[in-house]
Amino acid sequence: MSGATTARGKRRTLILLAALALGMFGFGFALVPLYGLLCEVTGIQSVERRANQTAADVASATAIDQGRWVTVKLDATVHPDLPWTLVPMERRLRVRPGESRQVRFVAENLSGREITGQAIPTVAPWQATGFFSKMECFCFTQQTLAGGETREMPLVFSVSPDLPAGIDSLTLSYNVLRIPGAERVTAAR
Repeated sequence: MSGATTARGKRRTLILLAALALGMFGFGFALVPLYGLLCEVTGIQSVERRANQTAADVASATAIDQGRWVTVKLDATVHPDLPWTLVPMERRLRVRPGESRQVRFVAENLSGREITGQAIPTVAPWQATGFFSKMECFCFTQQTLAGGETREMPLVFSVSPDLPAGIDSLTLSYNVLRIPGAERVTAAR
């Protein structure tokens, strides 16, 4: 009897392990749509969405709505592990939907080492994310600053004329994170 019980236990363990492996495999496939949903809900513009943005998308934003103003607020936070500051040169500006605007952020590396960081953009309210287009942004690539270096970083954007009428103000926030890797001591200037 104990041999049959052992065989039954092994079979049950094998079935549970196979179900676990299938569940993990299915979860791996579910991560892509779950990530897309998370980006949509939180207002994060995914890399895929930026890459799929066509010239037609940008061109459709060129019809300027002369009868409407939208307030764009700019904000930046730097992770405590990153000894940088990032400050927008303009914190608030009024734009007409469809109008292309350029603003600059000033980044400074407060350490004596070369450090690489990456800015992650978020648009609030999240419903405005699909209507905010960045044509040029320092957030598209990792930024490396030498120790003590200060650099102006451009952002060129437009708000689509299709922005729902109930949204007359939006906030573009950047969270800047440290990218581990190449950090070298820079000679004092």
